[in-house]
Amino acid sequence: MSTLASNSQHTGVDYIDPRALMRIKSLEMRARMIVEGFMTGLHRSPYHGFSVEFTEYRQYTTGDDPRYIDWKLYARSDRLHVKRFEDETNVRCWLLVDNSKSMQFGSITDSSASTTWTKADYARTLAATFAYFLSTQHDAAGLVTFDEAIREYLPARYRPGHLRRLMVALDQPAAGVATSLTAPLRRIADLVTKRGMHVLISDLLAPLDGLETHLGYLRSRGHEVMVFHILDPAELSLSFDAAAMFQDVESGREIYVDPQTIRGDYQKKLNAHLAAVASICEGHGIDYHRFTTDQPLEHAMFDFVSSRMQTKRSPMRNSSAATSARRPA
Repeated sequence: MSTLASNSQHTGVDYIDPRALMRIKSLEMRARMIVEGFMTGLHRSPYHGFSVEFTEYRQYTTGDDPRYIDWKLYARSDRLHVKRFEDETNVRCWLLVDNSKSMQFGSITDSSASTTWTKADYARTLAATFAYFLSTQHDAAGLVTFDEAIREYLPARYRPGHLRRLMVALDQPAAGVATSLTAPLRRIADLVTKRGMHVLISDLLAPLDGLETHLGYLRSRGHEVMVFHILDPAELSLSFDAAAMFQDVESGREIYVDPQTIRGDYQKKLNAHLAAVASICEGHGIDYHRFTTDQPLEHAMFDFVSSRMQTKRSPMRNSSAATSARRPA
């Protein structure tokens, strides 16, 4: 059976089934396959307004200096593009990746390879894909992995060998237990002084106290923020039939649960949690994207690239958080 299918939801780009990606041991190779397939697909895409020539050109908009129009490109494409300058093209991006125990849950299996695709696998592959794409565009990528505290920090750089270091850091197993969103966000705000883009990749299965304050603080300092909320399909549906003992992977606590009995209350509370996260992001002008681990990563790639292009056009979008730069307590 083919691992490719049509991505009609976004750009018409062919995608790779996540189950096929599980069989590739190299994280960098996974990222390369996704990025190269995505870029190749965009060249065939009917969405002509979505330019794939990020590094050298952008589409002409009213007010641009006509002296910088590339007329040779216009003759070939019948569309006006202007040449970009160095300050337009360079982006500093920090990838904030949740590496707590809750990310080790996974229900997506590949019977042919006897493997399970966890949220951590999905998040690491997503971060690696974004980093690989940024490197192809000569943009600087940095990394922060965290659980209840920051475990790994790599500054945002574009230089030989940096991408490899980032991939090695992403491949490290979970070291902590609990998830804290507040402490890592507070720490990253202290570490990063130059404006850039922050991409939070997490299941966000933690108390949301302080999340709004610290995300808002990042926005108030001129940073763009994107949130990729990663969940397993079984977490959304509670698709277990038989009563059994369930263990909290972070606390170790065990509890006997009958899914049939609690499913309605569980989904009600989960939906309230998801709505709260989306509301926090919307209130601060943060791009929020929720994915389950059975969805092709090319979908997330499209959302990331779209936001990246928007960031280059407007370094700081309007946000209610931008009215104050007071350091949160």
